[in-house]
Amino acid sequence: MLTGQALLYFIYALAAASVILAGEALYLSFAHRRSRAGTINRRLRRLTDEVPAEQTLQGLLLERGLTGSGDFLFGMVGLNRLYTQSGITGNPLTFAALFLFAGLALALLLLFLLRFSALSAIMIFVTVAFALPLLVLRRARGRRIQNFAKQLPDALDMIVRSLRAGHPASVAIGLVAREMPDPLGTEFGIVADEITFGLSTEQAVRKLSQRVGFEGLHLLSVSLSIQSKTGGNLTEILANLSKVLRERQKLRMKIKALSSEGRMSAWIISLFPVVMFLILQLLAPAFYGTVWHDPLIMPVFLIFGGWALLGDFIMYRMVNFDF
Repeated sequence: MLTGQALLYFIYALAAASVILAGEALYLSFAHRRSRAGTINRRLRRLTDEVPAEQTLQGLLLERGLTGSGDFLFGMVGLNRLYTQSGITGNPLTFAALFLFAGLALALLLLFLLRFSALSAIMIFVTVAFALPLLVLRRARGRRIQNFAKQLPDALDMIVRSLRAGHPASVAIGLVAREMPDPLGTEFGIVADEITFGLSTEQAVRKLSQRVGFEGLHLLSVSLSIQSKTGGNLTEILANLSKVLRERQKLRMKIKALSSEGRMSAWIISLFPVVMFLILQLLAPAFYGTVWHDPLIMPVFLIFGGWALLGDFIMYRMVNFDF
């Protein structure tokens, strides 16, 4: 009887231990997912997968359209630089092929199903396959540079505090890589890894400036280059650079506020004819009569459309300043 009870208690103990171990496994799995999801930037998220640092560095460079050593991947350097600075991850050839096939499919659909003219189908193909990806990349690059410009003064202040506490520059850059979110956190993490694997701080920051395209990083690269050759107080140089970047950001925001009326006027003037055309087509489709069959209608539309785009470009340049 005692042996049966002991066996029964042993089975109960095994069952309880199994439940505890299963619950611990589920908790650890959930905690790992939460910690990975809450990681502050993309580089740290990849490092949580227990991938070697060198392999992580090469993966971050390859997904930005660069080689494993940080050089441009293909010969068209301007396009490669634009793709890298946009921050879009993945193979650039895949990105280009996506828009190419989308433009081809849309052009064939309009040509054969909706009976558009061949000229219209070709123009739509060129717009979707070539112009649209460039616009997407330029807009993504602009947004990324704006985010980087907002984060860089705080990162420089963090480096200055770390240097004043006695840490070397590589440790200070690694601190920024751990504490700052993307896009700056991952980019400074790449710099820290490149310094670890043999590049000088000056070379790593120069490559950072090429990857991001922000003029403030060019100033940082020049400052480090001058300091390494002539000496000087690096903390004071970085503190002054942080102050300059903050003042430039304030001036940029002030100009943006003062030019907001001009930008809104440009949007209204540009969209008003298009909106009115769509309203007339919806409410009174026969309003324009047989004008669509006139052979002059397409050249007239192209001329006045180009003229309107020229006016939009002039207004855009009037309310956007580079300094």
